Amino acid sequence: MVSSPHEAMHRIFQEYPGLFSRVSEVLDVDLPTPTFTEVLSTDLTEARPVERRVDTLLRVETEHDGPFLLAVEAQGKKDPAKTTGWPYYVGYLNNRYALPVLLLVVCQDHATAAWASRPITVGLRGWQTLTLNPLVAGPHNMPVITDVAEARKDLALATLAAITHADDPDVGAILKTLSAALRDAPADITNPIVELTAQGLGTRPAATQWRNLVAVDLSFYTSPLSEEIRDEGRAEGRDEGRAEGQAVERAQALLRVLEARQIPLTDETRATITTCHDLELLRHWFDRALTATTPEEILAGE
Repeated sequence: MVSSPHEAMHRIFQEYPGLFSRVSEVLDVDLPTPTFTEVLSTDLTEARPVERRVDTLLRVETEHDGPFLLAVEAQGKKDPAKTTGWPYYVGYLNNRYALPVLLLVVCQDHATAAWASRPITVGLRGWQTLTLNPLVAGPHNMPVITDVAEARKDLALATLAAITHADDPDVGAILKTLSAALRDAPADITNPIVELTAQGLGTRPAATQWRNLVAVDLSFYTSPLSEEIRDEGRAEGRDEGRAEGQAVERAQALLRVLEARQIPLTDETRATITTCHDLELLRHWFDRALTATTPEEILAGE
């Protein structure tokens, strides 16, 4: 099953096609400077009933070196099937578009990144017919951005860096930096980044940290994630308000029973009853009040 982090690690290149130019600089790979990038269909299925899809596929134009294809794969764990799948992708795309193909693999842990970085060879021990060298971006080579000014320079790169460092011990500082960098950005820029970051963090503890940062100033964030947080807050508020109202009603009913049975109450006992918000405990006291003769019998053991 495709996970949220998997989607975010490659979909960010669809949202920000120019991101790869900065990623290649970070990875210290000398590639032509893109002048235009186009998102292509990811379907690599042939007429035969074998479906194959690359995660994200971009056609990148350059000023002097001509176009090339960028195939982005998000990899959450080691997958032996990729040793045959990735060479197929590259060969198929090169044959279909007659363009050079670059495979970029995005990872969130060091072990998977090290595995994905290994060349894939096709051929015999004495002669390799094909050697595939994926370009890998992950926690081992993506920057840890904790400077707000640096994050503001390239929000897409800062987002990808945060996603790839989802398991970093300092991820809280990374996310706080990204959140601060978004404060002055317009909503059309902020919203997809807020959502992509949440998606990229998946179910990790860092996802809760990001939700808390988003929730700090909901008037600023207007993304679907902030709406979800708002809805949760409203639901919690309604539930808490309903429970508090029921507690007040039960406490008042209990006091009326005590007054009707002329059981004397001290200020301390009255305060104990009126400040209790435990519905089950109030029900228990109410049942006792029907037969007890003193407040101590009602509250005994509590």
